[in-house]
Amino acid sequence: MNDGPNNDHAHLPPGWLEITSMDMEAQGVAHREDGKVVFVDGALPGEWVSAVSRRSKKQWEQADLTEIHRESSQRVRPQCPHFGLHAGACGGCKMQHLEASAQVAAKQRVLEDNLWHLGKVRAETLLPAIHGPSWGYRYRARLAVRHVVKKGTVLVGFHERRSRYIADMQTCRILPPHVDALLMPLRALIAAMAARDTCPQIELACGDAVTVLVLRHLEPLADADLQLLRAFAQQHGVQWWLQPKGPDSVHPLQADGVPLSYSLPEFGITIAFRPTDFTQVNPHINRVLVGRALRLLAPRKTDRVIDWFCGLGNFTLPIATRAGKVLGVEGSRALIARARENFDRNQATAHAGQALAATEFEVSNLFEITVQALVAHGSAQRWLIDPPREGAFALVKALADIHQARTGAEGAAALPPEAQPWRPPERIVYVSCNPATLARDAGLLVHQAGYRCTAAGVINMFPHTAHVESMAVFERAA
Repeated sequence: MNDGPNNDHAHLPPGWLEITSMDMEAQGVAHREDGKVVFVDGALPGEWVSAVSRRSKKQWEQADLTEIHRESSQRVRPQCPHFGLHAGACGGCKMQHLEASAQVAAKQRVLEDNLWHLGKVRAETLLPAIHGPSWGYRYRARLAVRHVVKKGTVLVGFHERRSRYIADMQTCRILPPHVDALLMPLRALIAAMAARDTCPQIELACGDAVTVLVLRHLEPLADADLQLLRAFAQQHGVQWWLQPKGPDSVHPLQADGVPLSYSLPEFGITIAFRPTDFTQVNPHINRVLVGRALRLLAPRKTDRVIDWFCGLGNFTLPIATRAGKVLGVEGSRALIARARENFDRNQATAHAGQALAATEFEVSNLFEITVQALVAHGSAQRWLIDPPREGAFALVKALADIHQARTGAEGAAALPPEAQPWRPPERIVYVSCNPATLARDAGLLVHQAGYRCTAAGVINMFPHTAHVESMAVFERAA
């Protein structure tokens, strides 16, 4: 690396770029003299770099880093030998070259920028970032599998950066150590199977007491292959589940395995799940996330609380330890059934005097919810919203429509009769895995539904990746 001259951006040598920020894909952002935006893969804010264009449009271009002339003080040596910009580099991580606390700060800026530029919202308070272990955190993962005949080997891992090919991974530091140690044995196992050409994927799910590997297979497995799987499970202390078709076809290879579950010790709650269910990949951060959400929600024993997009009950059940009444709403009947099972199981094992609050579960398509459907779920003093990446637009739009009808020229008379006595929540805690859709929904809540954004902050659920998980709090304006 060369030391650049001590001058300002206007006097950089021809072709050099000054990286001023980082975007949502962990690319360095620079501007050419003509104002064109350049996204440089692998560059960090504060650096002076050279780069070669990979894709060019009228107002922007994407480029690959070729040389660093002035290095950021926050650049570190990646710990994974498979991370990098070179051909064949693993695409599972994008930020290993940036110091861990600087990654969190960059994600906080992404959240703030999205809230302002997309939603015209600024949080009154910035919450301290939630972060934890940077390595060995990924308890959920989907590993691609491919038998590469020309190389005479089987690959198991993540895809290469910007490629459909699988990286030749021999280790992975973001996986739990006991799973990292399985990568090479898994390659040998699949290579020994007759079905090595028809097993495209292994899905990982770690619970508190057991590790499950779900093998996707496109053709029925021969008895000899099933015996290889059983021997591997016994040798390495894991369980195999098989997936011959879609997610509903998943079943255990052996029926006497330990059930998958994770605990939320602060609330005395245990959540059972199936290996293909959605659960947070990082159980350490999830425990802290749930604790903060409940403290911010601050439910009282006199409150009714609605948990929208309740899933398996990750928030619903802890809320039931604090509130008076709880409603969990989700679009899937199967998920609602399992959430109810989790509630019943925890209610049955609750210690004397610690019974969970009266809790109901309802099925509702929250992506198409109307004012009438929203009102039918009843009023609640507190809401928790935890949607998928698409966000909760229809839900907050229905809330905004009610507010607009009541504050418009026609007043509450514009509402259907059943909505007249309905009351909006005093407080909303919104947990998001997409800052762009959070910002869009925050704009509706603040500018059309009568709320203030009192706090917001990031949760570093996926260290070394560009994924931004966040939380925002909305209070009903006086």
